[in-house]
Amino acid sequence: MRRLKILTWLTHGSYMYYLSQVPHDFYLMMKPGRPPGYGGRTGTLRWGDNVFDQPLASVQEAEFDCILFQDDHQFAEDQHRWLSAAQRALPKIYIEHDPPRIHPTDTRHPVDDPGVLLVHVTPFNALMWDNGKTPVRVIEHGVVDPGHRWQGELARGITVINHLEQRGRRLGADIFAQAREQLPIDLLGMGSEEVGGLGELPLHEMPALCARYRFFFHPVRYTSLGLGLIEAMMLGMPIVALATTEMPNVIENGVSGYIDTAPERLLERMRELLRHHRIAAQLGACARLRALERYSIARFVNDWDAALAEVCA
Repeated sequence: MRRLKILTWLTHGSYMYYLSQVPHDFYLMMKPGRPPGYGGRTGTLRWGDNVFDQPLASVQEAEFDCILFQDDHQFAEDQHRWLSAAQRALPKIYIEHDPPRIHPTDTRHPVDDPGVLLVHVTPFNALMWDNGKTPVRVIEHGVVDPGHRWQGELARGITVINHLEQRGRRLGADIFAQAREQLPIDLLGMGSEEVGGLGELPLHEMPALCARYRFFFHPVRYTSLGLGLIEAMMLGMPIVALATTEMPNVIENGVSGYIDTAPERLLERMRELLRHHRIAAQLGACARLRALERYSIARFVNDWDAALAEVCA
């Protein structure tokens, strides 16, 4: 397959970093001042030489093979405001990163177009959206393997969620707060310092820190599958999580971690892991095997290469 030139937006930094492992060239929309969503090659991510800034001022003069949307306003507004008629006629893919918000089963996806490929990042998301007449493909996450690095010498748990306080109950802010009152659990991610967390770390520095913690706690009620959780599995960390959305299909209870819909039962499991390093090690080893089997970067790259070949044929 020839190398493609793909126009997209920096919507989710870590996802875009892993997507850029696909052997094509990615052009990230950029506005002056690099505001959120239009930051181009911004931040601390170690972008490869196949990722480029694409200033809005010159986007209509550029040539692309495919447009890759990752948010509603990009599809509904930006393409009509910033792209030429010829660019709007190019092959299109829309990546849906989340399950439906308004209603979990009866929400029609905003892309209702048989000429666009709608890519969901989990089977759960694809199941819950009303996808209309848009063709659908599921491409599950893939992450770069950092190796088995978990040691778990800190008798503490860690949660990795950006802006948890702002995102509230949907991301489990209340469940995290209740758990932290009873157990030693740290919070990592953008905006976490506002609630006594550790703040944000560059992606390449997170494995060394997280690998010291005894377990990874995922208090999320309703969202897509977090990349931070998969990265923790790759490290060999045991997972403790609510048994919601895709999670029951990812973590086997008592084998690669603990999942439940009762937070009080999860608290008991976390206490057990704090007492018994050996149990944590066994669960974490199984979590890593599961991650290698399901979320390898090679599988992710192959799936995306196949989708792009189909759309741009």
